[in-house]
Amino acid sequence: MRGGGRGPRAQLWAANGSLAFVAAVDLTPHVADFVVADVAGVVLAEYRAPLPVHEGADVVGAFGEALTTVAEEAGIKREDLAHVVIGAQGAFDPRTGLLSSAPHIPGWLGFDVPQKLSDELGVDVLIENDVNLVAVEEMSVGMAQDVDDFVMVWLSEGVGGAVVIGRRLLRGATGGGGEIDWMRVPDPATVDTGDVWPEAGARFGNLVDSPAICRLAAAHGIEAETAWEAVEKAGKSPFLDDLARRVAGGVANLVAVADPQLVLLCGDTSRAGGEAFAALVQEKLHELVLPRTPVGCASVQGNAVRAGALQSALAKTREDVFGVVTPTLLGSRRTEDKHPSSPNR
Repeated sequence: MRGGGRGPRAQLWAANGSLAFVAAVDLTPHVADFVVADVAGVVLAEYRAPLPVHEGADVVGAFGEALTTVAEEAGIKREDLAHVVIGAQGAFDPRTGLLSSAPHIPGWLGFDVPQKLSDELGVDVLIENDVNLVAVEEMSVGMAQDVDDFVMVWLSEGVGGAVVIGRRLLRGATGGGGEIDWMRVPDPATVDTGDVWPEAGARFGNLVDSPAICRLAAAHGIEAETAWEAVEKAGKSPFLDDLARRVAGGVANLVAVADPQLVLLCGDTSRAGGEAFAALVQEKLHELVLPRTPVGCASVQGNAVRAGALQSALAKTREDVFGVVTPTLLGSRRTEDKHPSSPNR
């Protein structure tokens, strides 16, 4: 459609949203959060449902049923979806289609995820690490809109990360880029938590996941069921200093290698601490590295994983429909001959 503006040549254009439709999904062990939108980005339907993720479960069938449900709520058929992007907690290897580092969703392991879903559901499916998608959303509408190089650190039940260089996600050769939970770092805590770490150092994920943070809080006299509850209860406790030291110890490795313009903290634990905790991490970080990298909190509200997946799905579809390429927002790409039988490829 076209509307007038000032001057004889002024024109305003708007996309016909019904030209194509997309879906985005945040897949977690507890619930899958779906959204369907048209190519203009107008949300048509949302749907949340617990899906089986245990080993041996028909995860493809259950996922397909949920996708059919949300598509029908949007007034379309599942086959009308041009692209579906899934955000999952794990590393996705674009060479094999396999998920790894995802013991919490064992039913999704051991098979070529996008190939199988694309073939059996009749739609084009991409999968992406959940924290990578949060980074996409921050680049689109959040704190990283004007930043070329930045690092994200996700602190919640578990630990995740994303590295962006030159406005592009660093996925790595096997999809392991940003998998910071496997870094080896010393434990700088000033209290005894009862943990015994290997001589090579603790795994970063074992230092700052929710159970580890709860043990650290307990050693400081703070009892909590989750890490974010512990942080909310902390007040002026030195527990926060110890936690900031642990987080900074891992972040220092990323800063030393990538020298980013910005570090963003995200996830439930980071949100509980807010900007005050980010400032504390920044203080401890600057004791460990030369760059004076600022540390802040991710700003996107709501389900940032699903929102980032939607941005990626829209980017891929707009490239197909309008020829508008947004490389930063495209999901994991694979060679065209990798899936010759997949639809819409």
